[in-house]
Amino acid sequence: MSSILPLMIEGLRFEVGGKTLLGGIDARFDAGGRSIILGPNGAGKSLLLRIAHGLIAPTAGRVVWNSQARGHAMVFTRPVLLRRSAQANVEYALTCRGIDRATAAARAREMLERTGLLALARRDARVLSSGEQQRLALARAWVVQPQVLLLDEPTSTLDPSATRAVEHIVDAVAAAGTKIIMVTHDMGQARRLADEVLFLNKGMLAERLPADRFFEAPETEEARAFVKGELLW
Repeated sequence: MSSILPLMIEGLRFEVGGKTLLGGIDARFDAGGRSIILGPNGAGKSLLLRIAHGLIAPTAGRVVWNSQARGHAMVFTRPVLLRRSAQANVEYALTCRGIDRATAAARAREMLERTGLLALARRDARVLSSGEQQRLALARAWVVQPQVLLLDEPTSTLDPSATRAVEHIVDAVAAAGTKIIMVTHDMGQARRLADEVLFLNKGMLAERLPADRFFEAPETEEARAFVKGELLW
């Protein structure tokens, strides 16, 4: 498969009802590392991910992947799971891509084991706990070996233990070579996971820095206030 990276976001704007939610964002994402998107509520973080994934069309500007190969996957805050077993959910992602059922079953079980869910393989996905469902969503995304994984606040509804389990999976996915682009509102999580930080405010990309520099010495007044936990209006 040809590389879908770099991902180029050029002059991206999104407006609704006369209100600008994203205003002229330019960004480039290359292979490797974990890019964490931070910002106050309403900054446009989740919207940016959805546009990048092709779920929403921008008002202006464009999203340009290096190739049209199906190389990116997305996991949402609340996973959308099929009305079937945990294993069948993972298998479905493979059979949709033309993988034969025997191979899909074997790969699904391997992925469930890697995400700590093998013992729950036959259980109805809808009765799993929130943390288990999120790990299942990650397993389903990871099994297709995406070059880019987009994560929209995947732990915002989880307790600390389930959050760390998800973070371990994100670490493993990144270590396997997948580019991570992730939205979070959890500053501790951002410190643990980020290689770089993109800071959005009022629909604009206000700052982009390596993670250590962002948390130690952000360059803009708004970012400094955000890191201190102050409200931005």
